[in-house]
Amino acid sequence: MRANAFVLAFAVGFWALDAAVAALDPVGRSDRFYKDDFTKTILRHGGARKGPVFFGNSAVTGAYIEEQAEIPLVEMGLAYGKLTDLKAILQKRLYEPEGVLLIGIDPHAMLDKLETDPFYPWHRKPWEPYLYFYRGPIRDAAEAAVRTLWRGLRDERRIDLSYKPAWMGKQLYFGRLPPDKLRDKWNEYERRFGGMTVERDMRRNLEALEWVLDYAEKRRLFVGVVWMPVNPDPAYPPQRYWRPLRETVGALLARRGVPVLDLADRFAPEDFHDLVHLERNTGAPKFTREVDAWLRSSANFSKSPST
Repeated sequence: MRANAFVLAFAVGFWALDAAVAALDPVGRSDRFYKDDFTKTILRHGGARKGPVFFGNSAVTGAYIEEQAEIPLVEMGLAYGKLTDLKAILQKRLYEPEGVLLIGIDPHAMLDKLETDPFYPWHRKPWEPYLYFYRGPIRDAAEAAVRTLWRGLRDERRIDLSYKPAWMGKQLYFGRLPPDKLRDKWNEYERRFGGMTVERDMRRNLEALEWVLDYAEKRRLFVGVVWMPVNPDPAYPPQRYWRPLRETVGALLARRGVPVLDLADRFAPEDFHDLVHLERNTGAPKFTREVDAWLRSSANFSKSPST
């Protein structure tokens, strides 16, 4: 009986402690810990969880320069971000798009099996303890703190509690990869994704896109899709599923009356860092101007509540 009482007391104490830590959210707020791209987006905008959004994966991060945009949108490019991630963000009310929701789709944004960042907050199950879910970043920060403390005691005979802040930026893409590196990239994509089909490997993301469009319609958001640029160099053609995916999604968007900005084939190879990421100094400014011009010319956008 006493053993059962002890176990129950321990469990209650742990859950109370975990709830208190979760309320403080040190992993999300302290620069001691690794940050995922969604959390970086929130922190970059002063903690705001509302605004006009341009969602996508790292192709959006690299291509859209929020600071240069005449009609600025919150750049919510996420490493390995997919439509299923956007659905989860909206379902769990982690962010509320206001007025505008642009969705950037490149060859990798709708691959069901593509691994994503395991620390995106929507991956945490309702019953999953905060300390367990973030055990990786917490362990890494603790190990770094112990190493720093040990070096201080060993080398300087002092207690050193300093730390190197976690990187708070997102991956940007400068310069152009040489042909051999581009070939390596293409071979990797072909090995991982070359055998995929729309029907078998993108079903969940197609369903997520439908869900997101319903969400936007109910909230009277201006929703649009941007086909993200793909390097047109014929030496590195997109995987075979790319054309059928564009046709399938295009038919869905046409049926729903969703405006589309097709930039997939608009940029020259010189504007790219690699196969799917625009070079920051050449391609990205052009892309940002294209998005601005399209938004200004869209009748539906001009009628949206935020404008």
